[in-house]
Amino acid sequence: MTIKSIQKVIKVGDSLATTIPAKDARAMNIKAGDNVVAAYTPMKNNDDKASDAEVLEAAKKMLSDYKQDFDNLAQR
Repeated sequence: MTIKSIQKVIKVGDSLATTIPAKDARAMNIKAGDNVVAAYTPMKNNDDKASDAEVLEAAKKMLSDYKQDFDNLAQR
């Protein structure tokens, strides 16, 4: 299972980080210390907040790409 979401990049010491939402971590049984594969794609708008249109476009693409996964989740 793959979960895609839009996350804000935060500064942790000298590094940058993103978080895994608790509900996604539970759904995928991810615990602290586990290794995960991460893929990064910067959003076009690099302001503090993504535009509504940009978020809507990303959400529509996710729904399209993972339609079967969302359908399976809805049936649980």
